[in-house]
Amino acid sequence: MEAFLSSLGLVALAEMGDKTQLLAAVLALRFRKPGPIIVGILVATLANHFLAALLGTVAAGWLASPWFRASVGLSFIAMAAWTLVPDKLDEKEQDTPRYGAFLTTLVVFFLVEMGDKTQIATIALGARFDDVVAVTAGTTLGMMIANAPVVLLGNRLLAKVNFDWVRRAAALLFFVLGLWTIWEALG
Repeated sequence: MEAFLSSLGLVALAEMGDKTQLLAAVLALRFRKPGPIIVGILVATLANHFLAALLGTVAAGWLASPWFRASVGLSFIAMAAWTLVPDKLDEKEQDTPRYGAFLTTLVVFFLVEMGDKTQIATIALGARFDDVVAVTAGTTLGMMIANAPVVLLGNRLLAKVNFDWVRRAAALLFFVLGLWTIWEALG
């Protein structure tokens, strides 16, 4: 349960103001079909985060030393710093192909999530908790909690959220989890 709840909370907060959340708003405004967009986000996130959690779990199995665990903790601290940097949607990412709302969302979300802070966090969470299913479920639900309301409510919701405070809260959670992981690894 700890893996699921930690993954859910960290990713839901880290996703606030992230470029994939901005992409969700752009797709919602472009297609005006929330159902296929939300399902596309869900399928893309499940696939991407399953692979990321699996990579983290496998890497942790190969490198189960305290130093590897400490480096995972350091990666959480690095994520804390990265979370403080606001994302902007690139112009290139706004030019989505015209293959329908679901397929466009599926492909674009999967690709944009590659190397994104939430994917890197999912790798680290997989390594930290060694539970692919709980981490994937938690990070995917966190992504859906952050993105589905944006698809449904669009810019009205984004205008009311103070992303500076959300980023600070997410950074604090990443930092605390990083220190905790280092303490467990070396303690």
